[in-house]
Amino acid sequence: MSSVLELANVTVTRGTKNLLDSINWSVQEGERWVILGPNGAGKSTLLSIAGARLHPTRGEVDILDEILGAVDVFELRPRIGVSSATLANQIPADETVRDVVVTAAYGIQGRWNEEYDTMDEDQATQLLTDWGVADLADRPFGTLSDGERKRTLIARALMTDPELLLLDEPGAGMDIAGREDLVARLTELAQDSFAPATILVTHHLEEVPAGFTHALMLRDGKIVAAGEIDKTITEENLLKTYGMDLALTITDNGRYSAFAR
Repeated sequence: MSSVLELANVTVTRGTKNLLDSINWSVQEGERWVILGPNGAGKSTLLSIAGARLHPTRGEVDILDEILGAVDVFELRPRIGVSSATLANQIPADETVRDVVVTAAYGIQGRWNEEYDTMDEDQATQLLTDWGVADLADRPFGTLSDGERKRTLIARALMTDPELLLLDEPGAGMDIAGREDLVARLTELAQDSFAPATILVTHHLEEVPAGFTHALMLRDGKIVAAGEIDKTITEENLLKTYGMDLALTITDNGRYSAFAR
């Protein structure tokens, strides 16, 4: 098993505040990580580093055997699939769902050609089907619900067959039915041995799909705990991470939840 992401003593500073503070972290092929922590813990900043969208103030970042700062990020980024609210805001509202997905193969947002390669069109259609939005293919992206947008963005993120998949709060804004549908699809993806190494950021334990292998817990830009998921998501670490005494529940099928005592 080889590394797809290595962070060594990574610090990100804005003004006098460290958004990330001396982070050491490694993600290997085949691993599925969830990043947990309260607001302001540094979760999205860490994902931006992993996606080659942000350079550290100090430390070294190795992404897919390329050192950040010594590589053309425009060549590196197509190897990384990203789904985030920031990306959603960059997509033209009148872009059709089908084009949102297929244009990822060309590294663009917004259709610029009348025709695309048939293989790319077919792959986009299959991904739309896999993520339950095939019937929305001709709809403008701007008319979709939050859940429909999130599933479209994940399909887009997978369009280039990435080696690393980054999902920033994919369940945010969804109702219970939408969340459970998404979690079921992410569980299936996590169990696919051909799927890329995956990192998912969430605020809610209920959104952690079964089949995820590792967890990283952040507070104030520092790692509280990191490692195999069943050894990391514990009541003790939840207390250290969130500052609240929480009762942890794990279902037989590997789903998590927590409530204040």
